[in-house]
Amino acid sequence: MKTETVDGLNFETWTVDEVQTAFDANDIVLIDVRTPQEYAFEHISGALLLPLSFFSAEKLPSQEGKRIVFHCGSGVRSGKVAMACAKAGISPIAHMEGGFGAWKAAGKAYTGTDMASGAPMSVAAK
Repeated sequence: MKTETVDGLNFETWTVDEVQTAFDANDIVLIDVRTPQEYAFEHISGALLLPLSFFSAEKLPSQEGKRIVFHCGSGVRSGKVAMACAKAGISPIAHMEGGFGAWKAAGKAYTGTDMASGAPMSVAAK
């Protein structure tokens, strides 16, 4: 992971491998900030949904025991959310570099949509 400082505020950027390792070990809470439609179509299994359009840093649950890591489609929206958290004094906070696109490109498992039936389906890691 790397620490970024933007306008004097610090937050972390994690790689997809770092996120998967910590998520599999139940060390983090992974929050998807994409739209409900994006999440319904495909998402990281077990990730919570908190769309950017509804986001309020002050309403986040306690981080006691687990770090919060945000992700979106490409890393742009989750970077904005991480910055908003840093501005609200929430630390440590992190987001996933490259977002869900990087997760898929790395061949990680996720829940997708069966295009024939519209039903959710597991997409295995490659």
